[in-house]
Order: sequence, then C-alpha cells, then structure tokens
Amino acid sequence: MIVEDRTIVMGDGVPLAVTLYLPDPALGPQPCLVEALPYRKDDLTSSYDPSYRSLCEKHGYAVCRVDVRGTGSSGGDAVDEYPREEQADLAELFRWLAAQNWCDGQIGMWGTSYSGFNSLQMACEQPPELKAICAIYATDDRWTDDVHWRGGARKLVDLVDYCHYMTPMCVLPPVPAVWGEGWQEEWRRRMETNEPWLLRWLRESTDGEYWNHGSVRLDGGPGGYERIQVPTMLIAGWADGYRNNSFRTVAALAGQGTPHRLLAGPWGHADPTTAIPGPRIDAEAEIVAWFDHWLRRRGSHTDGCDVFVRTSTRPEPDLDLHEGRWLRLPSVPPTEEVVVSIGGGRSLQVQPDVGTAAWIDCAGHFPWGLSADQREDDARSLTWDFDPPPGAVVGHPALTLRLSADAAAASLSVKLCDVFPDGTSALVTRGSLDLAFRDGLHQPPRPVVPGEEMTVTVELDACAYEWAPGQRMRVSIAGADWPNTVAPPDPVLLTVATGSLSLPVLQGEHPEPTFEPGQEKSNETLEGTGWEIADDVLRRRTIARTLSESEYAIPHDGTAREKYVGEVAVDRRTFTQTVDATTTFDLRWPEAEVSVTSVLHIDIDGEAFDVRIETTADLGPERVHERTWHERIPRSTG
Repeated sequence: MIVEDRTIVMGDGVPLAVTLYLPDPALGPQPCLVEALPYRKDDLTSSYDPSYRSLCEKHGYAVCRVDVRGTGSSGGDAVDEYPREEQADLAELFRWLAAQNWCDGQIGMWGTSYSGFNSLQMACEQPPELKAICAIYATDDRWTDDVHWRGGARKLVDLVDYCHYMTPMCVLPPVPAVWGEGWQEEWRRRMETNEPWLLRWLRESTDGEYWNHGSVRLDGGPGGYERIQVPTMLIAGWADGYRNNSFRTVAALAGQGTPHRLLAGPWGHADPTTAIPGPRIDAEAEIVAWFDHWLRRRGSHTDGCDVFVRTSTRPEPDLDLHEGRWLRLPSVPPTEEVVVSIGGGRSLQVQPDVGTAAWIDCAGHFPWGLSADQREDDARSLTWDFDPPPGAVVGHPALTLRLSADAAAASLSVKLCDVFPDGTSALVTRGSLDLAFRDGLHQPPRPVVPGEEMTVTVELDACAYEWAPGQRMRVSIAGADWPNTVAPPDPVLLTVATGSLSLPVLQGEHPEPTFEPGQEKSNETLEGTGWEIADDVLRRRTIARTLSESEYAIPHDGTAREKYVGEVAVDRRTFTQTVDATTTFDLRWPEAEVSVTSVLHIDIDGEAFDVRIETTADLGPERVHERTWHERIPRSTG
C-alpha cells in the first residue's frame, strides 16, 4: 500500500488537499472510494486512518480522503456546510481520480454524518464516474432532520456542540507540512474572512430555498429522490438524530427502481462496530460487500431493509447492549395501522425544563449519552397508558390532537415510552412541533390564536420496537423538550380536547439476517467528559452542562488537544434562556504551535436570539488575531 498527500487544483485555481491510499500496483486499476469532510483529515480526524488502510490493504480499494474547500489544508473559503462549490469541486475531483492509472474509472462515495450528507448530494448531481454510495447517519431533509431545527423549534443544546465548534475549526491553519511555504499567510486570510456558520443557521428560521439545497427530499433542483440513480445504501441508528432518513428514503428509491439497502441498528451516532448501544456488528464488512457488488460485480444483492427491532430494556445513559432481534424486511415493510384513542379534557401548565432525561439528537460519543429513565419528565407531562400493540411498531408513529393554547406561541413534545412494572419509563421515540407550523413543517408558520382549538399531527421519529409481555405503552405530552429544543418564549397553558395515536404494526413472518460481530464492548470512555443537570434553586434556573477534553498524537510529528465546555440554562419563571460555550483547539507541529479559541454567548428571550461570538488565535505565545461578532436575530414565532 502507498499513502501519499496530494494537492489537486480545481478549475478556478483553488487547491484541494487529498490523502490517497493506493493498493499494490500488481492488483491493477481498482475502484476508488471517496470521503469528503470539513473536519481536518490530517489532525482532528486523523484517528480514522486505520479504517482507510483496511479498505485499501485488506479489500484492495483505492481510497481518497479530501478536506472540502476552505477547511483543513484545502484552499478557498469555507462559507457554509454543503455549498454548491463543494459539489462542483467533488465532481471535478471524481474526474481526476477516475483518470489516474491506478483507478478503473469507478468512484464510490461513503461516509458518516457530513460525508453521508454529501454522498447523497453527489448522487443527485449524477457525475458519470460515481457508481454507488453508502450514506451513514445522514439526512434527506436539512430543515426537519438536521442539528439546526426540529419540528420548527430551534435545537438548543446542539448550539454548544457542532453548531459552535465549526467556528474555530474553520479558522484553524492548514497543516504546515502539507500546505508548505505561505501557510501563515493562508491562516491569516481565513481568520480575517471567515464568518460563523451559526449566524446564517439562526437567521434561516423557516423552510425554503436555503434548507432545500442539499436536501434530497426537497432538493432545490429539478426533482428530489428521483435524481438518485446510483445504488444507495443507508445506515441508520435508532439512537441517532438522523434515523428519519430510513424508511421514507428507501420507499422512494424502491418506487423508482433505484437499487438500495437500509441497515438500521440500535446505535447512536458512531461506528456500528464500536457504538452504544449494541449489539455491534462489523460495519466494514457490510460496506465492503455493498461496494464489491456494485463496483466489482461480486456477491448477490436483494433490495430491502435489515432492521434491528428493539425490545424492552431498562434505560441507561451508557447502555452497552439493547435487547432485540434482527429482521430482514421488504423495502416497504408490511404494516397495519393500529389506532389508539387519547382521552381529552385535560390541561397542562407548561414547565420549560421538561425533557432533560432524553438524549441530544445528533451525537454518539460521551458526554452525549443515551436517554435515561423518563418517569420524572412523564410526571410533569400529560400521560396516557395503554396495552401495547400486538407486534412490533415499524415506521413513524403519529399523534393527532385537538387542542388549544392560551398564548400566541407554544410547542408540543410527544414521547412514546415503554413502562416497566416498577414505573421505569424507557423512551421509544419522540416528536416535536412548534405549533406555528401546525399546517405542516414545509408550510409558512402562523401564530397560534389563544384559546382557539386546532387540530395538529405530530409525526414521531422512525423506530422499530416491540414491547415485552407485561409492559405498558405510554403516550407523554409536554410543552417543551428541553434542552433538546428551545423552550417556548413565554408561560403557556395547553389543553388537550381529544386525540388519537396511529401505530404502524408489522405484519407477517420475516427472516433473520446474520452479521459478523463488532467489538464485544464499546470503546466509549468517561475520561475527560461530563454531563450535568443542575438546579439553581434560588434563581429558579435549570442548567445543563457539558465537557469534553482529549489530547492525542497526529501526523507530521504533531499533537492535538481539543476542549469543549458548554452550558445552557432556562429560567423556569420567565422562560428566558442562555447559551454559553467555549471551544479550544491546540495544534503543535515541529514548525509551530497554534491555538484557536471561540467563545459563544446567546441570550434568548421572547423576541430574539442575542448572539455574541469572540474568536482568538495564538501563534506560540503571541496573540495574532481577535475578532467579535454581535447580532440580534429575531426569534421566529410564526
């Protein structure tokens, strides 16, 4: 195997930094698998290296990792996630790769999260060299199912995670050994020109052209799913925030005849080989089998869904293994609608800090753990308990309610839970809705008319779940899902008149697939992490704090240190909220020591997000850059 760093110059003169893993030339030209990320291949994600080496050495693929435009050691400007320039760059890169003498002209694209998103996006672009993709933990709808908005409500605790750390990450310098002479000048240019992506994400508070771009479900170009013609494999996790890009996407691909496969397990946003909760499987074996079939015509393939149906398991934030069983299902699982009536005539004074027992949507490593016992949140919600349905629920449950609110802005949080005989409540799935979007999340919002009854439907997240004998099913309704999403702007009373829960219950008998096992135990560690829910009794504030810190060796004789500190808080009387986050990246190479720190503070009231971001950069002991942004962004309440 040969590993080499290269610079590929785009048509507009912008250089893209790539790392190539090339198999033994004696094997002849091979397909090339491409992963494109903004997370810095040469330091912050350099620990992924063994998986690329395995794809090359063990399976004979050429592999290309690329820093997308403006990130890592690539030139240009990192103006936002998934910009049109990125898709154009990748199409040009595919042409270059396919023309090399070690490539047989076929490109496969794969990756997790961001690189799963752009795999789907590039499939829509239809470059002729791209022959198959595998999108892991990605979404088809950036407005409804990304880290920014959920059910029309702003995601809150994500603000101290990805939504903030991309600010300092995008102004880190290129790697001196990769960029070469002039790396400091490029670093200064980045610091002077880059704008925090978060500001745009807060301004774009309704669906439209901005969110449609890059959303396969509602793509801004002609068509949507029908633009995907190449074989498409999806990997989803029932403890991951991107699991809704599962049944609906596969059904659309099946309807148009695009070869496809869904592999949906119990996992959070992490490699299924090592993730929590298990059972873990050898994900590399499944991905390689997919590309082997479509790029090398090896093995057989049948369209469909390999799905882990979870069964009753006591919840833990660090649960290692979830009970359940694997089933092989058709592309559109055969289900029968079971409808359960919800009795009404009940009111709830909304408490803004309900929701702390449930996980963050789109993270898979500690401190972001799994959902815990829901009974405290249930006690501050409206709940209805029922006998569970006669079989596994597979798909999207939906709750339709006739209700009213006594304020012009209100939200709904709906949870479906599995209740044990001792009262333990395990979260099965949930859904959120800012009632300004009651006409549909892709429709214009409008204010609630206080006291006026309205009919709303909340679609819950995709799931595959079966209650064990002796368990009870619980529907839990609250007016907040905090800190997952921002609480409503003011105190509000919700009154439920009536409702019904629709459950897609699986029909028939289905075979069980088998997989090569992953690691017996997860490699998650609590070292350097923290997750804390605190009660400021006198000030009536609830606070969620997070910490993550690590240090490790990186290529080119370097070391990296990352530190993330976050805090979100809500005043239980006024419903005002605050966000505080500090992210620091320290990178040390023989050529230099650099440090970039970004500090975020947001005050959230009934009218706006008041945002302040301060970024500093040091070269050794010298402060070389300081920059501040301050913007008051109106809060969308319909």
